[in-house]
Amino acid sequence: MFSEQELTFLRTQPFARLATVEVNGQPDADAVGFAFENGRFSIAGMHLERTRKYKNIAAGQSKVSLLIDDVRSLEPFEPRSIKIHGEAVILHLEEGFQGPRTYLVITPKVSWSMGIEGPAFQDGKPVIKKITWEE
Repeated sequence: MFSEQELTFLRTQPFARLATVEVNGQPDADAVGFAFENGRFSIAGMHLERTRKYKNIAAGQSKVSLLIDDVRSLEPFEPRSIKIHGEAVILHLEEGFQGPRTYLVITPKVSWSMGIEGPAFQDGKPVIKKITWEE
């Protein structure tokens, strides 16, 4: 459901920020490496099973938020971003972007993008594209 411009942006970004929720309700965010393939985001890392994000998802806290962003220019200010709300599961993939291993796999439910298909601001207001993903 991403446009070609959005897919190009995702392919050029090495990091994202993943927010999970602890069992006690405390949000937790981490910088992560990712790939977007077959309509899903995959997150991997060294010793993934020891991380808080893994433990939060393993404990049933599957709702996550993923933010991929950068700044094309500071003057004029030109931010670009894609934010996803989705559901995460833990899967062992034989052909993931970091080879065979365990991944956190996120299926998007809603996404917002800004500054990728056009200006981030128009008349001083943010221009945000929202997509509700189909099941």
